[in-house]
Amino acid sequence: MFTGIIEALGKVIGVVHELQNVHLTIQSPVSGELKVDQSVAHNGICLTVVACDATTHTVTAVSETIRKTNLSDWKTGSLVNLERCMPANGRFDGHIVQGHVDQTAKCIGRTEEGGSWRFTFQYDASTGNVTVEKGSVCVNGVSLTVVDAAVESFSVAIIPYTFEHTQFQHLLVGDMVNIEFDILGKYMRRLLDKQLHG
Repeated sequence: MFTGIIEALGKVIGVVHELQNVHLTIQSPVSGELKVDQSVAHNGICLTVVACDATTHTVTAVSETIRKTNLSDWKTGSLVNLERCMPANGRFDGHIVQGHVDQTAKCIGRTEEGGSWRFTFQYDASTGNVTVEKGSVCVNGVSLTVVDAAVESFSVAIIPYTFEHTQFQHLLVGDMVNIEFDILGKYMRRLLDKQLHG
């Protein structure tokens, strides 16, 4: 389990395709503290460490993960947000994040607003996912509060610290991001659907 509080930025330094899998090697400040079999969120995607050394670690993504995320856009030099699993005695500074990406969304707006930034994202609402104003959402692994919520889009405000210490500083209009919707909202939606449709 994660909380959406990013620990470090990692740089993709290797991409190897093997059948339907992709092996990604990441260089980061936390790589040296990792161990094989450890779960780490990469842009919100929970991936298992399969190899590591003092400065890099390698993870493997299967076809289902590649299909549901923006991982196919990653290339050598891409920056990714990293978060290790929350320790049992850790503090909840974000919200409950599973590292299971629900779908991707497209950045359709990026504006600076007096020292902060507002990003707007558009997603396919036919999947049944929803956002609510002042609710939580995870964008590329970052726990954020929804500012505006519409049927197929939402916006978030990014403070300078988050902007400078995450991949948001490089995120442009047209880029695809990984979205994990709030787990409480997903359960409520499922319960309502069962009551309405049986």
